[in-house]
Amino acid sequence: MNPSQELCCPGPDAATHNIAANLAGTRRSFMKMGIAGFASLSLPAVMRLRAASLAATGSTAASEKTAVILVWKPGGCSHIDTYDPKPDAGSEYRGPFGMISTKVTGMKFTELLPRQAAIADKFTLLRSMKQGAGGHPAGSMQMFSGDADTRDKPKPKYPDWMSVVNYLRSQEGPRENPLPRYVGVSGPSTYNGPAYLGDAYSPFSVTGDPNSPDFVVPNIGLSSQNEAERIRRRIGLREKLDTMSREFDRYGELGALDEFESQAMALLTNPKTKDAFDLTQEDDKTRDRYGRNAWGQQLLLARRLVEAGVEVLTTSLRGQLCGRVSNWDDHAVNHHVFDALRFRAQAYDQAVTALIEDIHERGLSKRVLVVVTGEFGRTPKINYQPSTGAGNASAAAGTKQPGRDHWPRAFSNIWAGGGIETGRFIGSTDKRGEDVVERPCGPGDFLATIYHHLGIDSSKVFIKDFNGRPTPIVDHGTPIPELMG
Repeated sequence: MNPSQELCCPGPDAATHNIAANLAGTRRSFMKMGIAGFASLSLPAVMRLRAASLAATGSTAASEKTAVILVWKPGGCSHIDTYDPKPDAGSEYRGPFGMISTKVTGMKFTELLPRQAAIADKFTLLRSMKQGAGGHPAGSMQMFSGDADTRDKPKPKYPDWMSVVNYLRSQEGPRENPLPRYVGVSGPSTYNGPAYLGDAYSPFSVTGDPNSPDFVVPNIGLSSQNEAERIRRRIGLREKLDTMSREFDRYGELGALDEFESQAMALLTNPKTKDAFDLTQEDDKTRDRYGRNAWGQQLLLARRLVEAGVEVLTTSLRGQLCGRVSNWDDHAVNHHVFDALRFRAQAYDQAVTALIEDIHERGLSKRVLVVVTGEFGRTPKINYQPSTGAGNASAAAGTKQPGRDHWPRAFSNIWAGGGIETGRFIGSTDKRGEDVVERPCGPGDFLATIYHHLGIDSSKVFIKDFNGRPTPIVDHGTPIPELMG
């Protein structure tokens, strides 16, 4: 995208909305027919929906696009107990963890992150992120889409940056790589989505535990000749579309169906797609390096996929490795905050370190940007409340234990790859970690920085919403200079 040119990306007009509605009905009918795994006829329908909403632009995308891996910590990680320790704060603020030096002079972490400390020269730490929403939905929406509304909503009003990128890059022409452009591996959140762009721009979702010996991605690859024959029979159903109204055919959908079915079959049968999702192709040493657990293998899968050509990859570090409530929401009623951080620290530290090292060692550090964050930090002041239940990192119900609550006024995230200058830290908070006192950065800056890496000038791109109004993809904020490759 040429930053000097303003691009207003049109949404579907009324006629195209009608086509999309018909296609959506067709897709639902196909899905009711049923097929094991990823229904070969539902994928073409999704692709048709996607194409119906695109303005015809023309050029073929470059073979190697810049990419982003977002590692999401749902619930919000305590900045004070990880990347922004405050050893001189009073006992009611500082945690029990000691400080350790990192490979970067002047940058200190808590003792929970020794592996990341040892490779601190390979990433940049931002200690001055802030946003205005204290709830998980609103806070997440601020970080995903820049929505400044502080109210918690059941679903997003604006599309997240991942769907926006999927939408914009889809307009650049046919995608030669058979892999999906946007993949979500166990996440990142229930608070993000494509909003008015439509579900066609949602991620290809990978669920389950990649560390499980029987882990498979059911939507990729053909397991038997019988399955292949079933798919061929389903594809044969397209001939029945000839009986549909000429009004439908007038928009070229029947003529384009072969192309969409070809793309669907490529996803199902192309060895590159199956191989990219197959973690057994990694040697044991590499798998051990990431950690033989869900988080380690999620991040290894993320690296495999972006290396194979996926352009947007999101993954969420949640589940059993977090503790009793399966996320980073360390209220005293949920977790003993310090036990919870200890419980998850080893897996988190190991997996993130391995990913960052791998990005550098495999020559991906310019093309691929890695961002590790959550929606906010945790309250600097510790509070004590009775636990609501026993479990990992939580005492028996009724036991008073320490916790930290939501804190959007200051938190930290790390950035690696993307061609950025690494081995430094940006911004700072006050002596208690309560407020940003140097280089404040907000969600708009966060998003503009990611878009910049992906070659998108967020100040010049507008997409029409449900009402046809051109809406900026970022209405405030600019790329963070220190994080611009």
